[in-house]
Amino acid sequence: MIRIGILGAAGYTGGELIRLLLNHPEAKIVFANSESNAGNLVADVHEGLYGETELEFTTETNFDEVDVVFFCFGHGKSEAFMSEHDIPERVKVIDLAQDFRLQPENNVHTQHPTSKSHDFVYGLPEINENKIAHTNHVANPGCFATCIQLGLLPAAKMQLINDDVAVNAITGSTGAGQKPGSTTHFSWRNNNISIYKAFKHQHIPEIKESLKQVQSYLDASIDFIPYRGDFARGIFATEVIKTDVDIDTIVNGYKEFYKNAKFTHYVDKPLDLKQVVNTNKALVHCEKIDNKLLVTSCIDNLLKGAVGQAVQNMNIMFGIDQTIGLKLKPSAF
Repeated sequence: MIRIGILGAAGYTGGELIRLLLNHPEAKIVFANSESNAGNLVADVHEGLYGETELEFTTETNFDEVDVVFFCFGHGKSEAFMSEHDIPERVKVIDLAQDFRLQPENNVHTQHPTSKSHDFVYGLPEINENKIAHTNHVANPGCFATCIQLGLLPAAKMQLINDDVAVNAITGSTGAGQKPGSTTHFSWRNNNISIYKAFKHQHIPEIKESLKQVQSYLDASIDFIPYRGDFARGIFATEVIKTDVDIDTIVNGYKEFYKNAKFTHYVDKPLDLKQVVNTNKALVHCEKIDNKLLVTSCIDNLLKGAVGQAVQNMNIMFGIDQTIGLKLKPSAF
């Protein structure tokens, strides 16, 4: 059994991670850390877990008793925690914050904090599976970044991205975290839509790093406009690429790129969000209009966009089947 510790276990990502791991046949949760909920039953906070666990939140961090620890902190806390605590070298770390996603030499103003020196591997299995399998430290990708990259990476592999890419993506309210805010409460979010961080979203640098990994000369801008949606879960994105390459060649390239991917699939039909909600799947579809390639991609922001991908990375790090514990039921209706 893989012995697991969870830090920051009381939020949306912590709760979703616990739900996955309780049903993972190779996993055992040793501790679920939460300073504000210590002594409370996990099921009293994550109420969907009534009848499934008697686990209690704790302030303890018994690193000697675990094989891997998940950081479910807010951005900026992971690097500070690692510098203040002695985590044994043998213990694997999977960080769900943005602290270690960028290469150390690529600090940028839109994504702070980023460590000046670290050995974390960027945890996108579709391009980094081998690196993930041979590291003890993984930086889990951002939710928007995952969805958008999976839409663009095959195009980059075919060297199609030679002009600025227009990206629009809408996310569910869980993407904003559990702490209430003026743009998250029901009366504002329901029957509403709004833009935020246009062209300056913190996930743009990690998207560009991954694209450059497969198309090294990439100089194009990723013109990303994020939207807040009036639903709880999921991300639905469109990416527009200017190219004269014919659609059959492009579709064959996408299918070839993802032929061995466990959770990312090219689909011949137009997509809808419910095909991925409550799953670790990413779906991608392409169509061509004149010289414009329209790519559609979608994921569940809490699963493939966060803890589902984190568990997928854990499976890779421990040399077991990527799909274990992640064979989930989509919400078809």
